[in-house]
Amino acid sequence: MEFFRFKKHFTVRGLLIKLIALTIIVASVHLQSQNKRKPSPKLSKALIGAWILSSAENNSSNPSGVRSRLHVYTGKHWIVSQADPITGEVVFHHGGTYTLHGDELVKTVEYANASTLDLVKQIHKFKIKIARDTLYQTGIENPWNEVWVRAK
Repeated sequence: MEFFRFKKHFTVRGLLIKLIALTIIVASVHLQSQNKRKPSPKLSKALIGAWILSSAENNSSNPSGVRSRLHVYTGKHWIVSQADPITGEVVFHHGGTYTLHGDELVKTVEYANASTLDLVKQIHKFKIKIARDTLYQTGIENPWNEVWVRAK
């Protein structure tokens, strides 16, 4: 009888230990997945500044903007502006706020001039990579695949 109680106690104790271990493993996996979604401090810092469009793909609905389109990022806000290089007239200007989740940039358009007013309240996602003074932006479910160089 004494052996039976010990075995029963051991089984409950063993089950409790296994449950605690499983909880720790699940929590660890969850934290790791959350950490992958946090912005890289290095990438966040490198993104801040002014960028000039170097090349664009799949963006035929807008003028090319190469060497005339300017994109500026602060720690939370962004703007993009393009002027006609001959007349100086603003072709478009819009901006808003952004978040960075790992290498995924999520931009919300909060204001725009008349030519891009339809973008207001839209959210656009991109995969980004910065190598030296070059920003590579690949649209996620949008056509804006662009390469930007840091303005100097």
